[in-house]
This record gives sequence, structure tokens and C-alpha cells, in this order.
Amino acid sequence: MNMRLKNKIALITGASGGIGKATALLFAKEGAKVAVNYFSSEKEAFAVVDEIEKIGSEAIAIKCDVSKEMDVKKMVQATVDKFGKIDILVNNAGIVFDVPFFERTVEQWKKTLDVNLLGTFLCSKYASQQMLKTGGGKIINISSTNGINSFSPDAMDYDASKAGIVILTRDLAKELAPKIQVNSIAPGWVDTEMNKDLPKDFVEEEIEKIYLKRFAKPEEIAKAILFLASDEASYITGSILKVDGGYG
Repeated sequence: MNMRLKNKIALITGASGGIGKATALLFAKEGAKVAVNYFSSEKEAFAVVDEIEKIGSEAIAIKCDVSKEMDVKKMVQATVDKFGKIDILVNNAGIVFDVPFFERTVEQWKKTLDVNLLGTFLCSKYASQQMLKTGGGKIINISSTNGINSFSPDAMDYDASKAGIVILTRDLAKELAPKIQVNSIAPGWVDTEMNKDLPKDFVEEEIEKIYLKRFAKPEEIAKAILFLASDEASYITGSILKVDGGYG
């Protein structure tokens, strides 16, 4: 079987569950060794490492707050110490607070931007320095359709952070060319922990707007990330790929 990521080293942030976990497992099946980043879900992260080892690949779990520069430096160094290099970075770590506009706090705004947007910048900065030492690599940033055409005032700081990731992706693609390709996936609704507590009537309304009449499975987003991480996307950089099942 031709593995698409054979002998590649991937660092995936927020990889203890949801899209990050699905991507880590898919990458491992395609031959990659994976650094599984987590912040609070230690048990879940080590469970992902165990699953990857059962697949027959290698993995390590690394605790890191992606919004803290020293943490990110240490995470990137730990990945290089273990595997020798970094070929692929998936900036997936993200948080959201669903709070009405007039109840939204400055602290929530700052935390959301720090994790989602500053974290993507910091991980890209330090991982790309390592990639350039070994000839290049791929960065895939997880944005959201909320960052392209948003109708979610209860999550406006999240939406702003995801719009920022779209712009950051394009700027990084120019800055790091030609050795590093930088692209973004913009998922629509995905069946993850982040969305499990949404009101049932709201979910039903949203499903009506989705052409395919369902939320995505995390594995379906992971397949799009795999495509951008593979040689099949060798002439794609600075692109934003919507994976939303059609919406309108």
C-alpha cells in the first residue's frame, strides 16, 4: 500500500479529541509519526498515542498552551528531539465561548484570540524555523466557515479569530514560499465535543441549511487536511478550502 505520509513527522495541536484526534489517527495510518499536543485532556491525549502505536506508527503526547511562547518553543523542540524534524504542522487547537454580546468580557475576547490566532502564529513561527532547516514542509491552519461568512453574534470573538487565521494563512504562504506551503481548511458544522451541547432545535435549523443535511464527521475534515499535507497538493499554497457540506 502506498502511504501518503510515509516517514513524515507531524505536529498536530489540539489533538486529544475531535478533528485533531481524527487527523492524528489518519496521518498515522498514512505512515506519519505524530506529536499529539494537548492542554488539559492528558488522559485523552495518551489514549490517542496508544491508538497510533496500535496502528503501527510512533507518537508522543506533549502538553502545551499554544498561546504561551515558551510553551510553544518547548513543544517544537520536544518534537524535534524525539523525531529529528517537523514536516507537517496542523494548527487545530481552538476554543469558543458562546456568550451574548452584552455579556461578553474582555477576558473572553483575549483568551479566544490568544489561543486561536496568536497560537496559530506562534506554532507556525517556531515549527517553520525547523522546517526550513530540513528543506521545507506544510502548514495547515484550521479556520472555520465562521471566519468567511459569519452569522454568529454569540461567538463574534471566535469568528474574528477564524477570519484572522484566513488572512494569516495567506500572509504566511507568501512569507514562507517557496519551501513551505501554507493552506487552511474552513470546516462548517462538525460533530465534535465543542458542539455537543448546542440546543436541539438550533441544530435542526442548521441541518436544514446544510445541503448534505447533516454535520460532518471529524474524519471527513481529517481527509481534507490529509490532502493538503500530502504530495497530491504539491502546487497549492495560500488557499482556503471550505469543507461545509454546502450551506446557505
